[in-house]
Amino acid sequence: MLSGFQKFILRGNVVDLAVGVVIGAAFTGVVTAFSGSFINPLIKAITGGGPRVGGTFELNEAVFDYGAFITALLNLLIVAAVLYFLVVTPLNRLAERFKRQDKPALAEPSNEEKLLAEIRDALKNRPL
Repeated sequence: MLSGFQKFILRGNVVDLAVGVVIGAAFTGVVTAFSGSFINPLIKAITGGGPRVGGTFELNEAVFDYGAFITALLNLLIVAAVLYFLVVTPLNRLAERFKRQDKPALAEPSNEEKLLAEIRDALKNRPL
């Protein structure tokens, strides 16, 4: 029972997923601070801003805050890029390195194959 659990945990997919979730959760705080400090003021400066995050428009007294959507989209792109370049790419390189080391040795021909090769060579060299 414990060996099955060990095999499950040590599979690459589970470890990759766990690392991605932990790093993503930790990095979310950094991205949120970056958005609040830099992206939101930038959107306000570009769109004229107001009390909301950035640009808004109103339709039938309903306020649509597209600045908040742009901020959330940029947050997603930043987190995805960091996870890809700092987690996925190094783990793929590591897996590729392990695959190169685990190449199976070339199998030696069996006795039958050797005998057939000798017969073939003897027939080729036989005078007509």
